[in-house]
Amino acid sequence: MLLDNRLPDGTGYDFYPQLNQRCPGSVVVMVTGAPELAHAVELTRNGLFDYLTKPLDVADFTACLRRVRQRLAHPDREQLSGELIGHAPAMSEALNSLRQVARHPSTTVLLLGETGTGKDLAARLLHQLTYPAQAKAPYVPLNCSAVPAEMFESELFGSEKGAFTGADKRREGLIEGAAGGTLFLDEITETPLPQQAKLLRFLESREYRPLGSNALRQFTGRIVAATNRSLAEEIKCGRFREDLMYRLTVATVRLPALREHISDLELLVENLLTQLAEKYRRKKPFLKPGDFEAMRRYHFPGNVRELRNLLERALLRTPDEASWLAFDLAWLSNAAIGETAASTSIPAPPPLDRQLNAIDLQEYRLIQQTLQAEGGGIRRAATRLGITHQALLRRLEKWPELRQVPPQSN
Repeated sequence: MLLDNRLPDGTGYDFYPQLNQRCPGSVVVMVTGAPELAHAVELTRNGLFDYLTKPLDVADFTACLRRVRQRLAHPDREQLSGELIGHAPAMSEALNSLRQVARHPSTTVLLLGETGTGKDLAARLLHQLTYPAQAKAPYVPLNCSAVPAEMFESELFGSEKGAFTGADKRREGLIEGAAGGTLFLDEITETPLPQQAKLLRFLESREYRPLGSNALRQFTGRIVAATNRSLAEEIKCGRFREDLMYRLTVATVRLPALREHISDLELLVENLLTQLAEKYRRKKPFLKPGDFEAMRRYHFPGNVRELRNLLERALLRTPDEASWLAFDLAWLSNAAIGETAASTSIPAPPPLDRQLNAIDLQEYRLIQQTLQAEGGGIRRAATRLGITHQALLRRLEKWPELRQVPPQSN
């Protein structure tokens, strides 16, 4: 439906909620000669498909109709975010696998994929598909690389008062908090070996015992794990238990790299720009066709996360009322050149917005090289650097882009 804003007997802004109730699921595009940013943001949040301004630009309107056609062809597509979408075979297969496994709430699921492919979003989507919204089932994520080894057991299983020095009260563990919902174990290969044995027993029996307690408790819910590493390689190197791998791979879903569904690029860009424009409460600019072609030729080692960061950086450079995104083609070209030179040992420079002194720059590059050598493994990188796990985490809080460093090619 095409909806004008200034109608003879009222406004499209006031009429849209009624239209939404009378015709749920309809694809509605508002067209107006008097755009108001606050109205556009509110309408988009309430399901408006797009918000166009007069006089209509033919290219913009044609692109909008193309997106409408895609939506009508896939009416059941989940709208979790602007990142976990696509119609390419690789992405369709992943989404279909999530739908199928959602029918079995007790099945353990392993999500595989490179950094930035959306494994955390896939876990949330699986949770939404498994439990109806009215059930308010809990979703509890744990990044296994962010928990010190000595705290892993108490964080996961909980503890009773007096279980250890400083335990002055009972503490609920993440397993207990996820009861009846989803427990998401991200970066599962970063779990220390001694804790992997305890995790294996929990996965086998769905029973756990809080620290300081003699009573076994039963977990009811789904367990989802994720990793960007090869489990076979981790087992070969002695860093991961083979029996734990077999327990995790009951159902496996692989999230494709962006280069494997590059045909979804236009759809991803449109959705991400809509999200980012809403985030910054501003008009959504459009990407020029030439910029699209340049992006299609880029490899995107950081996948959709890198795409989102690239668009957000460009949006912040774009004037509020500009129609076209101030896309940095020079940055993309340099990134592509750096990608082809990956065989050299010279690390890529920090992002342009990082003004580092000589000492910080040396530390930045050392951490970058070490993370590359360890394939992104934070615990192993900390050991190799000779610093504590927490010390490295503090540096990654200061330089979060280093978490997306791709592993060195062999």
